[in-house]
Amino acid sequence: MKVKQIHHVAYRCKDAKKTVKWYGKYLNMNFILAIAENEVPSTKEPDPYMHVFLDAGQGNVLAFFELPTQPCMQLDQNTPAWCQHLALEVETMDDLVKTKAALEADGINVVGPTNHTIFQSIYFFDPNGHRLELALNTSTPTMNKRLHKVKWDMLNEWAETKQAPSHARWMHQ
Repeated sequence: MKVKQIHHVAYRCKDAKKTVKWYGKYLNMNFILAIAENEVPSTKEPDPYMHVFLDAGQGNVLAFFELPTQPCMQLDQNTPAWCQHLALEVETMDDLVKTKAALEADGINVVGPTNHTIFQSIYFFDPNGHRLELALNTSTPTMNKRLHKVKWDMLNEWAETKQAPSHARWMHQ
């Protein structure tokens, strides 16, 4: 068996309606589906929820659960805020710049554009505290070949040393 594609990725949200409106306003994601239940289908636990689905383009779906009877949501306290994030691809640098301006105009802090050599990106948080990244691919076929050639060497060295290998240091020089 081989996975066909991601069906959807789901996160928790504080307010489903505000989340749908925020993603529509800043990321132009259309609201495509809502499912609400008073019982969890997989576990049969009584736990009312609103499950909303947003179109993230090309068959990708981003979903959120609002869980009003559960304790307030918290992020993993043992993982740095920069680490866990959802990266969404954009088509142009203009998309990055315009989205950054719209977010900042409404008081949302944005980091970047950050140059990762093979892509440029901006980072910000949604109203639920989830970190998002908008990324514009800037790699070339030569860059991709160089990275592909060393991926296993890098992973194997990391597995043994837990230190960053230098096989792709060219990306940061």
